[in-house]
Amino acid sequence: MCGVVNRDLRRKESRCFTMKALILVGGFGTRLRPLTLSFPKPLVDFANKPMILHQIEALKEVGVTEVVLAINYRPEVMINFLKDFEDKLGITITCSQETEPLGTAGPLALARDKLADGSGEPFFVLNSDVISEYPFAELIEFHKSHGGEATIMVTKVDEPSKYGVVVMEEATGKVERFVEKPKIFVGNKINAGIYLLNPSVLDRIELRPTSIEKEVFPQIAADQQLYAMVLPGFWMDVGQPRDYITGLRLYLDSLRKKSAAKLATGAHVVGNVLVHESAKIGEGCLIGPDVAIGPGCVVEDGVRLSRCTVMRGVRIKKHACISNSIIGWHSTVGQWARIENMTILGEDVHVCDEVYSNGGVVLPHKEIKSSILKPEIVM
Repeated sequence: MCGVVNRDLRRKESRCFTMKALILVGGFGTRLRPLTLSFPKPLVDFANKPMILHQIEALKEVGVTEVVLAINYRPEVMINFLKDFEDKLGITITCSQETEPLGTAGPLALARDKLADGSGEPFFVLNSDVISEYPFAELIEFHKSHGGEATIMVTKVDEPSKYGVVVMEEATGKVERFVEKPKIFVGNKINAGIYLLNPSVLDRIELRPTSIEKEVFPQIAADQQLYAMVLPGFWMDVGQPRDYITGLRLYLDSLRKKSAAKLATGAHVVGNVLVHESAKIGEGCLIGPDVAIGPGCVVEDGVRLSRCTVMRGVRIKKHACISNSIIGWHSTVGQWARIENMTILGEDVHVCDEVYSNGGVVLPHKEIKSSILKPEIVM
C-alpha cells in the first residue's frame, strides 16, 4: 500500500509506483510573441497560472515524483521560476538541456539516464502547450491493460484533412498506421501530444534530431506495440493567440462542470469568468464570457471585458472595452480605450486614453498614443 486513501481505485493504483515525466518545452515560442519575449512559452500565464503548471499539477496528482523539462531556450529562467513550485508541490523538477534542436524524439535519448531508472515503469511524455483535462489515471490503467510498449492519446477533430490522422482498431485501440493530411476520409483522430511509454522505447531512439511522430511511433505501430486512447473532454494546443483564446473558453467551460465554485459570480459577470482573489473590480463593469483576470489586476469602473486574458498586475482604466485579446503583464489600458480583434499587448505596454487597437501586436515596454486601425506589429 502507498499509505494514501483515495476515492478512486485507479488513482490509488497509479500512485503505488514511482513515475517520471518528460515535458517537451521546445524552442522559442515564436507563434506566441510578444508574450514569449518576456518569458519562455511554458511560463506564459494561462487561466492565471503558468501554462506548464497545469501539467505539473496533474502529473503530481497521479503520483509522478520527477518531471524532466527538455529545453534548449533559457533553462535558467525556467528552473529559477519553478523552484518555488518544486517545494510547494513536493516534486522534483530538473532540466535536460539540448545544445542543438533534437526534434520531438531526440530529447528522450538525451534524458535517457533520468527516465530509465531500472524500475521498468512507464513514463509520461507531454508537449508543453497542450491544455486538456489530463486524464492521466485512465491513461495509466489503459496502458497497463493492453500490455503494449507505448500509448498515445488521440483527440477527435472535425477536419482531419488538416492533420496527421491516427488509424486504429476501435475495439482495442491498437494503432495500425498514420496518414498525413488524408485526401479521403480514413478517420478523425489525431495525436494529442500526450504519451505513456515503456523504457524499452528509449532503445528505439538515437541521440540525433528525430521526430517521435514520424519516425518512432510508425516503427512501434509496425511491431503492433502501439495503442491509442481517445482523450475524454476538451483538448487544445494553445501555442498561438487565436487557439489560446479558444483554449481558455474550453478550459473555463470544463471548470464550470468540475469546480464551478472557482468561477466568479455576481451581477457584473456573464458566463464563465476566472478572477484571482487579489484582483480588484470597480462598479458598473460587465465581465465575460470567457475572461481570466490575474493577480494584482485593477479593473476600474464601467469596464467591459469579453473573451480575453488580463495577466498579472494589469490596470484597466474606466470605461475601457477589451474583447478577443491578451493583455500582458503590468500593462495599462487607458480610459475609453477599445482593444479587440486578437490584439496582443506584451509586458509593460501602456495604451493611452481613447486609443483603438484592431489586432495590434505590441512588443514589450511600449506606449501607444495613436490608434492601430488594422492588424500590425508595433515594434
